[in-house]
Amino acid sequence: MTLNLSRRAFTLAGLSTLAAPALIRPAFAQGANVVAATFPGSWEDAYRTLLTPMVQQAGFGLTVAPALAQDQIARLMASPGQPPYDALLVSPGQSDILIQNDLIEPIDPSRLKNWDKLTPAAQSEYGPHVTIEVNGIAYNPQVVDKPAGYKALFEDPQYEYNVALIGFGSNTATMAYTEINKIYGGTYENMQPVFDLLEAYLPKVGAIATSGSNQMTMYQQGEIAVFMASTGNVAKLRELGMPCEFAHPESGSPSVPVTIHLVKGAANPDGVYAYMDAAISAAAQTRLAEAPTAMIPTNTDVPYSAVVSEFVTPEQVANAVYPDWQAINAHRAEWTETFDRLVVR
Repeated sequence: MTLNLSRRAFTLAGLSTLAAPALIRPAFAQGANVVAATFPGSWEDAYRTLLTPMVQQAGFGLTVAPALAQDQIARLMASPGQPPYDALLVSPGQSDILIQNDLIEPIDPSRLKNWDKLTPAAQSEYGPHVTIEVNGIAYNPQVVDKPAGYKALFEDPQYEYNVALIGFGSNTATMAYTEINKIYGGTYENMQPVFDLLEAYLPKVGAIATSGSNQMTMYQQGEIAVFMASTGNVAKLRELGMPCEFAHPESGSPSVPVTIHLVKGAANPDGVYAYMDAAISAAAQTRLAEAPTAMIPTNTDVPYSAVVSEFVTPEQVANAVYPDWQAINAHRAEWTETFDRLVVR
C-alpha cells in the first residue's frame, strides 16, 4: 500500500489546481483557428486525430488544448476578457458554474446541421452533449469477484487493500460518494455518513490516487484491483491488454453527459460551431464508439458499438442515476476540504 506518499501527492495536486495559471493563447491560434479545451488522454488523442481534419474541411484550424474540467474553468477565470479557449468540454457540474459566472453563451442550434440528429436529451441550450459517461466500478476479475455494488467494497473483506479512492475533484468519485452516502442514510445536505465510512475504511484502502490517470496507472502496475470508473476507463484498460471488468452498482449507475460549450467572447465562434458539428456528426461518433474511446453516441444515426454494448444498453442509460449538480456544487468545496483532511491525517 502506498498510502502515505499518495496522500502527500494528492494534497500537492489539489494546491496546484487552485494555483492554475492563465493559459497563454498560442499565437498560431488566432484568426481561423479554434482553440478547444479537451480532457487529456484518450479524449485529447481522439479529438485531435479525428476532428482536426473535419474542422479543417469546414475551413478552420483546430488546436486541441488538453485540460481537466476544473482547470479549464480556472484558466478561463484567470484571463477575464481574453479567454484562452474558444470551446470547452465539461460535465454538468462545471456547466452550472460556467453559466452562473457568465462565461459561456447559449448556442444557435440552427447553425449545426447535425443538431436534429441528436437525441432530445442531448440538445442543451448551452451546447450539444457529445456523449454520456456511465460510471460504476472497475475491477480485476483475476484478483476479486464482481462487486454487487458500492457497499460491498466497504464491507466485504476481499476488497480490503485493493480499492483506490480519489478526492472530490473527480466527477466520477463525487458521484460515487454521493450515491454511497445515500446508501448509508445521508443526503446532499448531510454527507457525514460517507465521511464516517471513509474515515473508518482508510486503514484498509489500497491507495489514495491523485487523478483518474493515476488510478489507471496504479491498476496497470497491480497496486490496486478496484476503482470507481467510467465504462471508457475499462475499455481503455482492456485495449492496453489488462484484465478489467465493469460492474453496475445495484443502487444504479451514476451518469453524466459531456458537453461542448461556446466560450463568451470566443475569438472564433464560427469555428466553434464547425467543431461542435464535427463532434456530433455520425461519422465522428461512429468512430468514437469503438475502442479505445468506446463513447456512448448521442447521434441517433449511430448504433451502440459492440464494445459499448458490452458495458451498457440504451435502456440502462435511460434509467441511470443523474445527480443533482447544483446541490453538489453548493457543497463541493466543503466536501473537498473534509476529504483532504481525512486522507492527510
